[in-house]
Amino acid sequence: MVISHASSSAGEAVYSTFSSRYVREELPRYRMPEGSIPKEAAYQIISDELMLDGNPRLNLASFVTTWMEPECGKLIMDSVNKNYVDMDEYPVTTELQNRCVNMIAHLFNAPIGEDETAIGVSTVGSSEAIMLAGLAFKRKWANKMKEQGKPCDKPNIVTGANVQVCWEKFARYFEVELKEVKLTEGYYVMDPKKAIEMVDENTICVAAILGSTLTGEYEDVKLLNDLLVEKNKKTGWNVPIHVDAASGGFIAPFLQPELEWDFRLPLVKSINVSGHKYGLVYPGVGWVIWRSKDDLPDELIFHINYLGTDQPTFTLNFSKGASQIIAQYYQLIRLGFEGYKHIMENCKLNAAVLKEGIDATGRFDVLSKADGVPLVAIRLKDSTNFSVFDISENLRRFGWIVPAYTMPADAEHVAVLRIVIREDFNRSLAQRLLADINKIVRELDAHAVHAIKLSNAAAAEGASKSTVDAVTEAFKGLAGNKKAGVC
Repeated sequence: MVISHASSSAGEAVYSTFSSRYVREELPRYRMPEGSIPKEAAYQIISDELMLDGNPRLNLASFVTTWMEPECGKLIMDSVNKNYVDMDEYPVTTELQNRCVNMIAHLFNAPIGEDETAIGVSTVGSSEAIMLAGLAFKRKWANKMKEQGKPCDKPNIVTGANVQVCWEKFARYFEVELKEVKLTEGYYVMDPKKAIEMVDENTICVAAILGSTLTGEYEDVKLLNDLLVEKNKKTGWNVPIHVDAASGGFIAPFLQPELEWDFRLPLVKSINVSGHKYGLVYPGVGWVIWRSKDDLPDELIFHINYLGTDQPTFTLNFSKGASQIIAQYYQLIRLGFEGYKHIMENCKLNAAVLKEGIDATGRFDVLSKADGVPLVAIRLKDSTNFSVFDISENLRRFGWIVPAYTMPADAEHVAVLRIVIREDFNRSLAQRLLADINKIVRELDAHAVHAIKLSNAAAAEGASKSTVDAVTEAFKGLAGNKKAGVC
């Protein structure tokens, strides 16, 4: 990398803040550069390249928060240099985490007293939360099997084929069989009855999803609990339930408080939720809450003292930023129950407006439900001439990032376009998106018609040519067979 600079008449180096005046060659990709560059140039170079990223606000593929109030952003920047694991050095941050755990546990109806400390921990998103919950289930199950003198080398988890990839990661990383209930067309979540049939003595837990990634739908945790209670009674087992509430955990308590999916159900032993989704915090922070101390084996908790005092810790990674934890506490006390409810109602209304507009096109079937995560999942009624993948690709022309995907087994033939509605997606953006979808569909229709015309023309030309050739050959045959004579 070559750095250019100019000198003033006084001999003092003059630096421009625009990076192209410094860099004459390709930026380093594999090796560190030999020399340094001015901080302004480094900033501008990286800033310029980042312009090629998508706009987070228009990324409708993601459930992750893309907007927060400036005051919360300032808190994040003020604490971005704090390592949460240094609890003795940052005791107030630790206290804020514990307050968040208590508030979330009460939100999920944990059976604890008003002033009783809940059992839980902040994590790096729901992926780590699921890993920790899964490890707790595996260890409790293994301990029980050892006590009974039974083998504990073949643990399994029962869940739907619609689970997020982090469940597959847990199963592979920690050697647990993942027994998936297959989907069927028209029913894109785990069937509780089929799930119960797959439960056996080696099942460490059944994982239910409150807000499927595919369609946003809530699985029937209440029915699953009731069926599993019956099976446990008949078999003498004690198979528990974990609820993956990554997306729905900060929605259902505000929009459907009567819905029983949480610790009100006796077999629900742990719940994870993503603070960086509808918890309204920038990535990445998650939370895992246990029903009681008995549900978290003591041998999984480590105690360290080389950072000052004795500190219990149960995490996969050691160091992590404290800023998102602080931001979560800000949102909880800033918005309160009323604020979260208002935001979730707005998201639901905007999803309904978008669904109504998409229905009006007459071109799509809506697969998502009104009660669930505020998103709109759609499939084309007729994908003969183009697919949802074509629509997804064309939406990028307008800046929209909308994913298209196929369903898991046994519904792989169903291709879906999914639009996630977050707090920062307003009514005007919904109308703009609808207009762009309609425009793209018309264009794809026109291209399809044009392609058909060209194909028909080519076919007709080929047919005409073959007909002429056939007639010519016939006349040649007749002429060849005709005997010479007087005219």
